[in-house]
Amino acid sequence: MRHYGVIGYPLEHSLSALFFNRKFATEKIDAEFTLYPVAPDEQARIPELIARLDGLTVTAPYKETVIPYLKRLDSTAATIGAVNVIYQGIGYNTDYIGFMNSLRPLLRPWDKQALVLGTGGAAKAVSYGLQQLGITPTPVSRSPKAGMLSYADLTEKVMETHTIIVNCTPLGMLPDVDSCPAIPYERLTARHFLYDCVYNPEESLFLRKGKAQGATIRNGMEMLVGQAKAAWEIWKQ
Repeated sequence: MRHYGVIGYPLEHSLSALFFNRKFATEKIDAEFTLYPVAPDEQARIPELIARLDGLTVTAPYKETVIPYLKRLDSTAATIGAVNVIYQGIGYNTDYIGFMNSLRPLLRPWDKQALVLGTGGAAKAVSYGLQQLGITPTPVSRSPKAGMLSYADLTEKVMETHTIIVNCTPLGMLPDVDSCPAIPYERLTARHFLYDCVYNPEESLFLRKGKAQGATIRNGMEMLVGQAKAAWEIWKQ
């Protein structure tokens, strides 16, 4: 039997084990997938998990901090600067694949610029995916650096020109379902598209607030499934 898993913290929201173990059972693959919550003070466990398991996925907050534990990164993960899949000590990124495949069929002619909320590993993959789709990403952070916007910078003009808004923060994720990014929701219109990398709950507060303004919304379930399918293509080599 082969052994796979996901590392991150917390993992109460994760549906990765459900997805992979259902796949293994349906396709009669002799494998199991396990959740490995690694608290911030337990990071010393990560090298042992990388060495012991046949493959890993990585979620917040370790998509960047896992990199020093790896032999190397493939070229795309190196460009992105974040890893969500590990195989034989090598880091890969399939988040951007799941995101691109989910977003591509929903794009409208006016979708040229996007606000990317957050600056972690998921945000880096989303920004890369947007660039591959010909859309200019602008990161938004509570502590902005050069080339970023703060939430206070989201003026009427910025909101009007950036019609795609992607939440790459954990705000709104189970169990913290009553939180959401502090964007000016009153400036959203039917021309906006809100994409939430959060998939549990199915409709986050971020998405509900967007829908109330007439915006198109999509949660991160397709991104989760897409990145998982791409991860399996790497693991089964």
